[in-house]
Amino acid sequence: MKRFTGLIIIAALLVAGNVFAQDDADDTHDVSFTIPEVALLDIETAGSKDIAFTVTAPTEAGEPATIGSPTNNSLWLNITSIIAAAPDDSRSISAQITTGSMPGGLDLQVQAADDAGNGDGDAGSAGAAATLDGGASHDLVTGIGSIYTADGASNGYQLTYTLSFESDAFEDLDNSESGGSVTVTYTLSDN
Repeated sequence: MKRFTGLIIIAALLVAGNVFAQDDADDTHDVSFTIPEVALLDIETAGSKDIAFTVTAPTEAGEPATIGSPTNNSLWLNITSIIAAAPDDSRSISAQITTGSMPGGLDLQVQAADDAGNGDGDAGSAGAAATLDGGASHDLVTGIGSIYTADGASNGYQLTYTLSFESDAFEDLDNSESGGSVTVTYTLSDN
């Protein structure tokens, strides 16, 4: 009888277990997401990243010196940005001279155009031209959110450099500063 009672208890447990483990019309599971914060920037061009400007001597006494080609727009800033906490956070792109100094009597300006639109996301907006001087940082594009601009020349933010004579400062031009250069650094940073 003990054996028969034991078999009945085992059978009851098996039936009860199957009743509780039965499938129904739906089921669930968790899906988790990991999204990295990203801030990548590089300068792209079809040629060299280096830019050279030349001040040309006049051929007639009494005439001013001139700048051969005072404008260069061959460089593009490409970025990929995923911000930390949308929509409150944003980023900006700034430029500054980090090595060297501008020769006296000359102004170097840079301006970023609005994003070319070949990627996707919140490109922010480009501002006015900035005069690069003394190592000060200048915002060129502000309000950047999560975006990728696409890679290569003709994608992202086109840069236009303009070299001009500083107003009322021709006396500051000095041939001893000829052959010098400055390093311009671009930074994509959180606001």
